[in-house]
Parts: sequence; structure tokens; C-alpha cells
Amino acid sequence: MPRHGLRALFVRVPRLLEELAVARAAGVYASALARIAKVDVLVLDDFLLAPMSDAERRDLLEILEDRYDRSSTVITTQMPTKTWHETLGDPTIADAICDRLVHNAHVLALRGPSIRRKKGLGSTHPETTT
Repeated sequence: MPRHGLRALFVRVPRLLEELAVARAAGVYASALARIAKVDVLVLDDFLLAPMSDAERRDLLEILEDRYDRSSTVITTQMPTKTWHETLGDPTIADAICDRLVHNAHVLALRGPSIRRKKGLGSTHPETTT
């Protein structure tokens, strides 16, 4: 849905990579990449939550290359940026991905308890009573 004239897409990285694999098998890979490239703000959640295959790394690189210097990409992850290169695996592809993500980035490191944990405790949980 457009907000202030901008289109945004929030997607978990594992689901996005699965959708791209399905698109490749269905013969609509190029159009799936084009759709993602047109989004003004792409939020990639759970980045590097699980190891990526070679095809998944290449898919991510294609997405980032299409968006580089044209639109905004927001990454959410529990992995510190200093570990991304090693976690990505293949050094050449990791270089390319990190180059497109890290060098023009604003890194916001959040601290404190998880909001999900806080919500899950609820107001009647013994740990939350005073």
C-alpha cells in the first residue's frame, strides 16, 4: 500500500528466497525480480537467520544489485554486521553482497529485551507483577 507516494514491501528473507526459487521453476524469475526492484522500500527481515545456498546468495545479490543507488533496502537481523561476510559463505558473493549493503548503510544496533518476549509475558505473568 502506498504511503506518501512510496511503495513498501516487508518480507522475511527465507520466504522471499523460497518465492524466487518457485518463480525460477515456473519461468517467471525475471518478472519476480522486476517486481521487487520497483518497490521503493524493501524490508528484508530475518537476514542470515539460516545458512544460504549458492542459488539463494545469487538471488539476494540480484535483488540488491537491482536496487543499489535506486531505492531503499532495510535489513533486520540478529547477526552483527561484522559477521555477515563469514556467515554468507562464498567469499566472492559475500564481498558483492556486503559491498552493496554495508558501505552506504546506516547501522542501528538495538539493545534491550525483545519486544516479542515482552508482549508474550503479558500483564498477568508473575515476572511482570510488582
